[in-house]
Amino acid sequence: MKKTIIAAVVATLPMATAALAGTAAPQGAELYIVAPTDGAVVTAPFTVRFGLKGAGVAPAGIEKAGTGHHHLLIDTPVPNLAEPIPSDDNHRHFGGGQTEAEINLAPGQHTLQLLLGDHNHIPHTPPLISRKITVTVK
Repeated sequence: MKKTIIAAVVATLPMATAALAGTAAPQGAELYIVAPTDGAVVTAPFTVRFGLKGAGVAPAGIEKAGTGHHHLLIDTPVPNLAEPIPSDDNHRHFGGGQTEAEINLAPGQHTLQLLLGDHNHIPHTPPLISRKITVTVK
């Protein structure tokens, strides 16, 4: 009986792992922030332009190979990559397929980073993450 239970658990592990993994990222795809540039001094509100090379943009809920939608991480580390990206003031979702956004931040120094999510807001495998930049809002 014990061997049967262990065999059943082992047999379901690949399915459970697949359910947690994000959609496959297109090979060679790159995510980056076009503007503002790292170290920029900006006045609020300011526009953040998202860059994506080697992949496409599709709204949340639309499952299409080689695509995803943008999430802007503000003053926060990268979230758990095996779970849906949180939605709050530090994790802004652009599930409509937007490629830029007007952002209003308090004066001071802030970090910005992009993370591409699949149709279910789960990061791709491997994750598509931009380099983190710093801006100063005056």
